[in-house]
Amino acid sequence: MIKLLFDPKSRNFQRLWWAQLVSQFGDRINQLALVGLIAERVPGSAMELAKLMAFTIVPVFLVQPFAGVFVDRWDRRATLLICDVVRGLLVLSIPFAFFAGQSMVPIYVVVFLAFCFSRFYSPAKMSIIPDLVEKESLLMANTLVSTTGMVAFVLGCALGGFLVDRYGARNGFLIDGATFLVSAALVFSIDLSLKLKMDKASLLKAGKEIMGPIRRSVWSELEEGLRYLAHNKELRLIIAMISTILAAAGAVYVVIIVFIQESFQSVTRDLGVLAVCLGVGLFLGAVLYGKWGKRLVWYKTMFWSMFTGGALLTAFALMVHFDPRLTAAMVLALALGIVTGPMFIAANTIIHVVSDEHMRGKVFSALEIVIHGAFLAAMLVSSWLAEFTPKAWILAGVGMICAVIGLLGLRTKSRFAALGTE
Repeated sequence: MIKLLFDPKSRNFQRLWWAQLVSQFGDRINQLALVGLIAERVPGSAMELAKLMAFTIVPVFLVQPFAGVFVDRWDRRATLLICDVVRGLLVLSIPFAFFAGQSMVPIYVVVFLAFCFSRFYSPAKMSIIPDLVEKESLLMANTLVSTTGMVAFVLGCALGGFLVDRYGARNGFLIDGATFLVSAALVFSIDLSLKLKMDKASLLKAGKEIMGPIRRSVWSELEEGLRYLAHNKELRLIIAMISTILAAAGAVYVVIIVFIQESFQSVTRDLGVLAVCLGVGLFLGAVLYGKWGKRLVWYKTMFWSMFTGGALLTAFALMVHFDPRLTAAMVLALALGIVTGPMFIAANTIIHVVSDEHMRGKVFSALEIVIHGAFLAAMLVSSWLAEFTPKAWILAGVGMICAVIGLLGLRTKSRFAALGTE
């Protein structure tokens, strides 16, 4: 895995890796800044935090159906570059929109627009990876891409928790905006002249198509993508599994933030510490899976992660509720990260292997739509429940459901073997 980061033949992938590391580092700071912003306005409200987070997810349903179609048409590097620049400028406007008045509407609008462009960025990033590395290096590349998010998660949460707790939300937004622009510069330095030539004309063309009308042929290509998924058993299975995982994540996401704030009596400090432990665990899990993952059957990896992750989430919720000791919570967060880290690496690698090159953008866009739908629905339901149900019981319940699903999945071996996954 480390070799891929220093191999002269992989310079383009290395630049993408660094670009992602920088921008996702800023994203984690931005995330904590949003949490701090809501804590200042409506402390202890899971529903208010869920409302703001909903504006990060709604673009999935409005934009994502067409994003994959366009990504498969456009120069993918140009798409990444434009999205980074626009998102950077939008995020940099947040501190000024916020401090201009007390209304949250400008924040909602800017967050919504920034995540509209993220809907193009995600499938473009995942679709370009096979163009940057050889086929035999795909597992390592996906491991590194996942590791990027985990390293950025750790660093961003560590610094973001400190910054927001001490200096307020404004600094977080400023740093996040700057990291997008640095990421854009790194993407611009990628040279794909042999495969994906990009010049001034292609940049202008991509920009016009982003802002232009959706032509009838887009619907035809979207329909083609849906038919492709409908006839591919492996892809349908992967989407179903990841949707279940993201539904659990959505149910936990907002509730656990407020749960930690109330249990440890801080806004972002202890939240940042626990997030760092989770991120370190995710990193270790990804590294271990990257080293030994080829020896494991992919569906067993995912179901084992669901079973052990669910059990650890339940233990975390009950321990913090009855005896809120930060050290014990840190150990459980670290273990949770280790066991859940391999899940998405396994899923993304299988998607790369079984998808045709010209369909990858559509496949990842469809995946984004389904999993975000599951995430949003579960997040809103759990946030509503948290208004009159102890948050610890919600978290423990989600953990137990995940553990049961993982255990049942491990016992249905014949079904997966019939799909040729073993």
